[in-house]
This record gives sequence, C-alpha cells and structure tokens, in this order.
Amino acid sequence: MKIIIAGGTGFLGENLEKNFAEKGNQVYILTRTPKRENEIYWDAKNMGEWKNILEQADVLINLTGKSVDCRYHEKNKKEIYTSRIDSTKVLQEAMNLCAVKPKVWLNASSATIYVHSEKHLNTENSGVIGDDFSMNICKSWEHEFFKIKNEETRKVALRTSIVLGNNGGAFPKLRMITKFGLGGKQGRGNQMVSWIHIKDFCRAVEWIIQNENMSGAINITAPNPISNEEMMRKLRKQTNIPFGMNAPVWQLEIASIFLKTETELLLKSRNVYPENLMKSGFRFLYPAFDEVVAELFKN
Repeated sequence: MKIIIAGGTGFLGENLEKNFAEKGNQVYILTRTPKRENEIYWDAKNMGEWKNILEQADVLINLTGKSVDCRYHEKNKKEIYTSRIDSTKVLQEAMNLCAVKPKVWLNASSATIYVHSEKHLNTENSGVIGDDFSMNICKSWEHEFFKIKNEETRKVALRTSIVLGNNGGAFPKLRMITKFGLGGKQGRGNQMVSWIHIKDFCRAVEWIIQNENMSGAINITAPNPISNEEMMRKLRKQTNIPFGMNAPVWQLEIASIFLKTETELLLKSRNVYPENLMKSGFRFLYPAFDEVVAELFKN
C-alpha cells in the first residue's frame, strides 16, 4: 500500500511508519523538516508540491497538531486550534484535486472530547461530549474533517486515549517520577485513565484500514480504564518502589506553572470504552494495564 502520514515525525507517527514499512508498504511523511528520502516538506496550512503525493494513495493519516502539553494562554490556545483545523482543511483541498483520491483517510482526534467522568463509561454511541476549551477543540477538529464527504474516500476520526510506549509519550515520564518516589496519586486519584499500548494503537489503525465497514468516530483505547490511584500503585509495584508521594491539587497547580503544562492533563477523568473496535472483532494484545506495565518494563 501507498501510505501518507502527515505530521508523522512524532511518537505515534514514527511507530506507525515502522509498523507499515516492516510489512512492505510505501510510507511517505509530510513534515516541516524533511531529512530522509521519504519525507516531503509541507507547512500544514498551505498548498504545495506535497499535494502530488496524495494521488493514488491507499491511505492518508493526519496526526498534525501542536502538543497540548503546554500552558493554555491565548497564543498556545490559538496554535493548538489552528494547527489542527488548518492541516485538516488543506488536506481536504488537496484531496479534492486528486484524480484518484486516497481510499481511506484517518484523522487524529482525542478521547478528551468526552466530559470528565468517573462512573459513566463513554462509548462512541453513549459518550457525553461537553463544552470547554479541550472538548471544543476536538469538536471543531472533527467538524472540519467530516463536513465534506468524498464518495471515494472513507473517513475515520481516531479518538485516541493516552498511548503508552517506551520511546515517547507519557510512559517514560510516569516511570521516571515513580522511580524518584513521586509516584503517588495525583489529586484525589479517582480520575479514570484511558490508555492503549503503542503496539495496539498501530494494530488498531491497521485494523480500521483493512475493515471497510468502519467509519466515523472510533475510540482508540484499551477496554479497561483504570483509576489514577490504581495506575500509580501498579507502577510502584513494577518499579519495586514501596512508596510514592501524593500530589494534592494545589501542589499540581503550582508545579504546572513551572513545568509549563496544565493540570487538566493529569486530573481530567477520561473514562472511555472502544465499543466500535470491540464489536468489529478487534482483539487487544494488551487489554489490561498490568500486562502493559510488565511488557514495557521488560523492554
């Protein structure tokens, strides 16, 4: 297959590229800083020569978007919004120019589209979508993606939870703070954490590509969310660290200023279930958090 990954130089893109390339697919990366032969320059907002690579592609995957791991002041909020909307919009414009359009387009979204929920399990059909900065970003992102339909192209929005792997994302940070005795609960510890192993993330993307009846918004997360308190306990056990300092909300608020991030990333309860994936027959390699932690620490 000919696969295009826009914004493919980050943690998720690098793992997807490796996964697809190892299986003999042609993988091209759209990036602002091309360095390899398969990397093509684009600025994620303007039309350019990159549009030609979309012609006769089998798969387009768009992962473009400024990281939300930052302070939510007006400049960053604008960049978080425009990086997602502009890239999606210009890819649609480029696709409209293709004589033979990509067969399937997978666009990043986020499981944070659902409201803070400690009890209600959010599926694609029963999920409650709220109204704050993060949720509105996701809603606008998906609206831009789905507002134009191309009969030749199947569209899927990937509502992805926290992706766990050793070579990027949240896990190396969680492992480090646990190792230094800071692996207690954050806040009350009741907030649910939805997560997925990086291998299962790549497998889920591949599964969606192969299953032509899958479209619309799909939750990309393991089927067993875990509370923050329980997650940290399991990390301490695996690390053989018997204690972990708890971090109350006021402490997190102060720390977030110095770390240039937002407490929402730790305190929001993301209680999400992959109903569409499960109904389609997808089987996770790592459905339980214990299995993920054991595998990641082993490697």
